[in-house]
Amino acid sequence: MDTITKLGTIFASFVVFQLLFHFVSSWFSAKISPGFNSLSCEKKIEWNSRVVSTCHSLVVGIFSLYNCFFDEAAIADPLWGDSVLANVNIAVTSGYLISDLLLLIFYWRAIGDKLFVIHHFTVLYAYQFVLKEGVLAYIASFRLVAELSSPFVNQRWFFEALKYPKFSKANVINGVLMTVVFFIVRIAVIPPLYYFIYSVYGSEPYIRLGLLIQCSWVGSCVVLDVMNIMWMIKITRGCIKVISLIRQEKAKSRLQNGKLN
Repeated sequence: MDTITKLGTIFASFVVFQLLFHFVSSWFSAKISPGFNSLSCEKKIEWNSRVVSTCHSLVVGIFSLYNCFFDEAAIADPLWGDSVLANVNIAVTSGYLISDLLLLIFYWRAIGDKLFVIHHFTVLYAYQFVLKEGVLAYIASFRLVAELSSPFVNQRWFFEALKYPKFSKANVINGVLMTVVFFIVRIAVIPPLYYFIYSVYGSEPYIRLGLLIQCSWVGSCVVLDVMNIMWMIKITRGCIKVISLIRQEKAKSRLQNGKLN
């Protein structure tokens, strides 16, 4: 995949996600959710941002899963295997991240978040090596599987924005799925990743990467995994709190029923 095609894919991705944010999301959301029109301006900005995030996550996450299990070129050589599909996927993600960074800065009062800025710059820094040097395509795809947790995180926010009851069936199911999927795709994958790094450390393909790429690879993974662990702790606490409140409500209901009887 030549440089012009990669840059073209990044630019096309950027334009598509900008169009989704500024035009498509508002129109589509108003059609499927009457509550959208009653949201404040700031809420609508975040809503549109999360719609775009969900679209990106579903497309990139599914393709990343395919790459990890069926992309022979990348699987055969995780460090140097050059995969066209993986490069397209990473270029699409790069376009999305640039688009989202601009939106974060432009609408800072509504959706600004320092952790997201750090996250986006870290990922962009790491992925430019994949696109520029043609290395670590499989590892990049492996990391992008983490995006499959984003739709559940965004859906939780949509429910909250629309003032769904915390104990509603849809909210509880989504919360449990969010916690489980987040753990599987962002936390459970940490040990295998670092074991793989350990297993290839000192090998000829690893040495050929050079010190800059080696340090950037490990360093970016550490930064992202620290953030993922922080988010996992926050999500788990929220899930435990909701489950505890549900149990308390059930206990109160049983007590009241007992008194009535």
